[in-house]
Amino acid sequence: MVRLSVNINKIATLRNARGGNIPDLLKTAQDCERFGADGITVHPRPDERHIRLRDVYDLKPILTTEFNIEGYPSKKFLQLIADIRPAQATLVPDPPNALTSNAGWNTVKHFDFLKDVVAELKSYSVRTSLFIETDPELIFKAAQTGTDRIELYTEPYAAAFSRGKEVAIAPFVEAAKAATMANLGINAGHDLNLENLRYFAQNIPDLLEVSIGHALISDALYYGLENTIQMYIRQLKD
Repeated sequence: MVRLSVNINKIATLRNARGGNIPDLLKTAQDCERFGADGITVHPRPDERHIRLRDVYDLKPILTTEFNIEGYPSKKFLQLIADIRPAQATLVPDPPNALTSNAGWNTVKHFDFLKDVVAELKSYSVRTSLFIETDPELIFKAAQTGTDRIELYTEPYAAAFSRGKEVAIAPFVEAAKAATMANLGINAGHDLNLENLRYFAQNIPDLLEVSIGHALISDALYYGLENTIQMYIRQLKD
């Protein structure tokens, strides 16, 4: 079954809006695991507008599932990975002021940089994943960096889903085939939700993991966190 990693950035956003510790980020992460999540994802940003560096250090000893840390591979980020040694580091090409991840790596343009970063991360025994779009050329080039996996940037799929799911999924199917040919593991994330997740999971060959935050946390306002996580898991099982 495809694994579900819950991105808890939005929990931190809500906490930070008022200060203090409500909602309790650490307890929420543990509850997500208890409710069935296969992993926890965080994406700390330089301005700490949601996840703070202290949160990442505090989460490490209490998590029992896979810990996935996303971010731009700055010196500060790489030091964080060296300290924490998460199960997975997902590299994204975000500038510091980005609202959210909105593009994948150009692995041709940034090949030398990414190859060096991936080698450093693997020296820490951390699985690596590159956030990437569906261009097979970029995927094959990603494999040459030494990365273990790619994470398909799924916002274009989500945006086009209501206009025709067959057309929306087609480039992602081809991207997944390219990744498999290149011996890369396949993750996916960005704007996956209860409406479009099942179809994506059913049609992407060799999909290993999805990382979902904004939609899942928003749904939890209506359905409750435990029920929502189970609803997402059912989309991946069916």
